[in-house]
Amino acid sequence: MPKKKDSTPKAAAKVKPAKPVKQKDIPFWIGFDLGGTKMLACVLDKNYQVLGTARKSTNGSDGQMKGRKKIVTAIHEAIEAAGVNPKGLQGIGIGCPGLVNPEKGVLINAPNLNWNNVQLGTMLKGIFKKPVVVLNDVDAGTFGEYKLGAGKGSRSLLGVFPGTGVGAGFVYNGQLVMGRAVSAMELGMIYLPGTHLGSPHDGTVLLEDLTSRLALASQAGVACYRGQLPELDKKTRGNLRDIRSKALANALRGGDEAGAVMFRNSIRYLGMGVAAVVNLLAPDHVTLGGGLVEELPTVYLNMLKAEVNRFAVPGLARGVKYSIAKLGGTAVAIGSVAWLREQGGGA
Repeated sequence: MPKKKDSTPKAAAKVKPAKPVKQKDIPFWIGFDLGGTKMLACVLDKNYQVLGTARKSTNGSDGQMKGRKKIVTAIHEAIEAAGVNPKGLQGIGIGCPGLVNPEKGVLINAPNLNWNNVQLGTMLKGIFKKPVVVLNDVDAGTFGEYKLGAGKGSRSLLGVFPGTGVGAGFVYNGQLVMGRAVSAMELGMIYLPGTHLGSPHDGTVLLEDLTSRLALASQAGVACYRGQLPELDKKTRGNLRDIRSKALANALRGGDEAGAVMFRNSIRYLGMGVAAVVNLLAPDHVTLGGGLVEELPTVYLNMLKAEVNRFAVPGLARGVKYSIAKLGGTAVAIGSVAWLREQGGGA
């Protein structure tokens, strides 16, 4: 008779424990972009190469305390993702969406987050025991472009970033233009003669209320309602939250007169603002960034240059170079670390 098969289970094969991943013992810096909707922590090596990142939603309405905890958690997660030894941390640079006190490391006010007087520098120094710089995010992005991006090699660089508002930063002879106790270059907050339903002062209008992506989206929503941008209306139903940079760019490419008019007017007003900076500070280079500019680089470069030439002193406008920012989503992180290292923060 055939032997019965042994039904006794065999001993389970021994599984060798996985070898622990060896951490890289290298010097590194944390560059942090505290955005209005998301935050991004980047681990950067000495050559500004991104070794690892961590992202989180900001959700400013959750409050400053939860926000601070998220910042710290994102930094730890980025370090883990990069596989570096935490002991190699040299310093932290953070760019914030609002007014900052760079000397004390305080986020004074972030309107889109409703955060006020956040002691970011003190908090991060206390936890990580390393040098920390706190910058306005557009200052950080502009300095990043100056050191490693589109503005590399320039003597002075004006960075202009139309987004929800209009941010600007200025690097003069290697130094960020800032006040002693507060960041500067709030280009979007310049008042112009004019009218606007949301203007807090009669007979005036903010530059960013005429030139930002949000301003264009608002006007596009009105045009959708009036039947002047039919393709955009089909895709968005005129919903302001859905009229993003790509949708606006497509509205211009569609050839409808309403799209051409609103972009022409918006860039003309932006040209007035940039011309004012050219007249006052005479930059040799202007770089433009942000999602809308990236969608329509040729339109913005050519039209803005023409408008600046129209409104600036000819001798000052002549020879100014114009470019599109190169660093993209890592500009703030890279720029904040570059500024930290410029100030002696780490090797």
